Amino acid sequence: MSKKDPRVDAYIAKSQPFAKPILNHIRVLVHTACPDVVETIKWSFPHFDYKGILCSMASFKEHCAFGFWKGALMKDPRNVMDKGREEAMGQFRRITTLDDLPGNKILIQYLKEAARLNDEGVKLPARPSSIGKKELVIPPWFLSALSKNKKALATFEGFPPSHKREYLEWITEAKREETRYKRITTTIQWLTEGKARNWKYEK
Repeated sequence: MSKKDPRVDAYIAKSQPFAKPILNHIRVLVHTACPDVVETIKWSFPHFDYKGILCSMASFKEHCAFGFWKGALMKDPRNVMDKGREEAMGQFRRITTLDDLPGNKILIQYLKEAARLNDEGVKLPARPSSIGKKELVIPPWFLSALSKNKKALATFEGFPPSHKREYLEWITEAKREETRYKRITTTIQWLTEGKARNWKYEK
C-alpha cells in the first residue's frame, strides 16, 4: 500500500509556482528520514503521520510553512527552530525559497528526532494556560485551519473574546492528538454553521 497520498500531489499542483519546489523538497526529506511515514490531509493541508502526527507543511500566496507537531518538545542543537513564533505556522518562519530551510542533513536529523518522540510515546502537554483571561492567544495551527474556510473564519472573527475562548479552551485541553484533531474538525464545522461552542445549550 502506498504511503503517499494523491491529495498531497493535488495540493502541491495547486500551489503557487514558487511553492512547488519547496513542498516537493520537504516531502522527499520527510520520506527519506522516516520511511514508514504516511501522508494525509488534515485541516486542508498536508500532514505526515508516524505513530501520530509527525509534521506538516502548507503553502500560502507568498510563503510556505513547515513545522513539527511536537516542535516545542524537540531538541534544537543547531538553533534553527523558532519555537515562539506566532505569526506563521511552524518553526521555520516564512519560507519563500529553498534557501530559507536548513540544510538537508540538519532537517533529516530533526525529522528523526521528531520520529523518536513518537516512537517513545511522548505526548504534548495540555495547553489551557496559553489562553489567558486578559489576552487571547490563538495558536498558529488553528489560524491555519481557519484560513482554509472563509465562513468559519468570518464567524470566529465576529465572535466576542468569550466565545473564542470557549472554543480554544475546548481544543487545547484535549490530552490526545486524535482528540484535538477531532475537536478542530468539529469546531470548523460548527463555525461554518455560525454556531458558538455551547450552541446546544443556547435558547
